[in-house]
Amino acid sequence: MVKVLTYKEIDREEWRRLVASSKTGTWFQGPEAYEFFNAQKELFKPFAIAIEKSESRGESRESRELRGVCVGYVTVEKNAMKHFLTRRAIIIGGPCLADDATAEEVTELMRGVRSMMSEKCSMEPIYIETRNFNDYSRWKDAFAAAGFEYKAHLNFHVDTTDKEVMWERMSENRKRQIKKGQPNPSPSLKGRDVSEADIREWYEILAELYRTKVRTPLWPVEFFLEAYRQGVGKFLLVKHEGNVIGGNMVVTDGKSVYEWFECGLNAEYKEQYPSVMATWAGMQLAQETGCARYDMMGAGEPGVPYGVRDFKSEFGGELVEHGRFLCVNKPMLYLMGKFGVKILKRK
Repeated sequence: MVKVLTYKEIDREEWRRLVASSKTGTWFQGPEAYEFFNAQKELFKPFAIAIEKSESRGESRESRELRGVCVGYVTVEKNAMKHFLTRRAIIIGGPCLADDATAEEVTELMRGVRSMMSEKCSMEPIYIETRNFNDYSRWKDAFAAAGFEYKAHLNFHVDTTDKEVMWERMSENRKRQIKKGQPNPSPSLKGRDVSEADIREWYEILAELYRTKVRTPLWPVEFFLEAYRQGVGKFLLVKHEGNVIGGNMVVTDGKSVYEWFECGLNAEYKEQYPSVMATWAGMQLAQETGCARYDMMGAGEPGVPYGVRDFKSEFGGELVEHGRFLCVNKPMLYLMGKFGVKILKRK
């Protein structure tokens, strides 16, 4: 028998075991991620849905096994009208599934997510989207049966198991930049000696990047400070003459390091290559801590020119297309939102 569980019903040890053992398990699908999002109620309404299989063993004995878990959040806006027009449910990394999960179990899990969105959210999200970091191709039909359409999306995975191989796979251009940028490496590149003041300084660089180039909303600085205080995010900051000139925020689950946010004053500090040094520091962190992969968390849509993809392509990673699964609950509002984003990016 298969049963859908909500957050309070999920056994925490079983949850952690599944995330650690599953090929689709990531930090973003663990209880720590839920708790991090839940600590910021002004920004998120987190959710966790799981699927459990139980079997009768006779004599009133029953075995139970967690077969999948889905952690995500619904965005929150203080302005009621803005919330009405932009609310969305995001599942970073994609759901965590048992490696031998059946199509029926996956469909039930995703139907459970949809059911929760419609029953327990004060306002149903316009859409639900999984942003996959791993291969879900064998379950594509199962997602479709639950009402989720596959959308192609690219990413880069860097193999960090061997430092020498990792270096050799990079482009000659990146090698030259790293060698040039390393004469006076900052200890902050290893995630040490970082203060809240440093993070605020780094955030201003990131916010400017989002204002002028990315042109999509960015979470307030409190999100990043909370990640620092909780120990969720490790900040690898590039400094020059005592000033922060770039860096990234990564998270790790012991299997992979995920580059969540990255920025740098690349035009102003052309000889220091802050964005290159930050990404290289993240790759080194993954290798030194025994993680097999550095996940760059997205490289855009296939066939669509994307400067970020060009930048990431020179670090020797494998270009993968694990895509996204999308369920649109409010088609008209969804189309309005897509149109609005296009307008913002053209300004």
